[in-house]
Amino acid sequence: MPDFEVQRTTGRCIVSGRDLAEGEEFYAVLFDRGDAFERVDYSLPCWSGPPEETYCFWKARIPQRQKKPRLFVDDEVLLNFFQRLGDESEPVKVQFRFLLALILMRKRLLKYQQTVHEGDTEVWLMRLRGEERQHKVVNPQLADDQLEAVGQQLGAILHEDVSAFAELDEKPE
Repeated sequence: MPDFEVQRTTGRCIVSGRDLAEGEEFYAVLFDRGDAFERVDYSLPCWSGPPEETYCFWKARIPQRQKKPRLFVDDEVLLNFFQRLGDESEPVKVQFRFLLALILMRKRLLKYQQTVHEGDTEVWLMRLRGEERQHKVVNPQLADDQLEAVGQQLGAILHEDVSAFAELDEKPE
């Protein structure tokens, strides 16, 4: 069975030429042009019913633009998650903790102090703001694509797009 692609809304009324506003209702009409479907959109004031040769039509609404995703959890939850992952040795959990450390550094809640090596493992020594206790954060040496994948997984947990932190996979100064 062939796949049919129907173009998305142009966001413009075919009759008036006016751009349709966010949240505005409109009618979408498909015409069968033999080897393809043609789609046109009508604002409600310009709609007088389906034109001749209409294959199908439906009423729709221009979607609201997505605002930048917000963090679903507050700083306290991030800090708690970071601390609870402190004794974990599973690679995914070590990677999550590393990404959380980058996020907390960006939020200025965690401060890098120095790098030490424990065998072949690079460890960042860090302090949480207002604490004297030192935290060890293993740098899992993630490649960009790995950091992005971990960021997506963490983002799914926290409900935020954390891909913006991918460029932070560098040793802090």
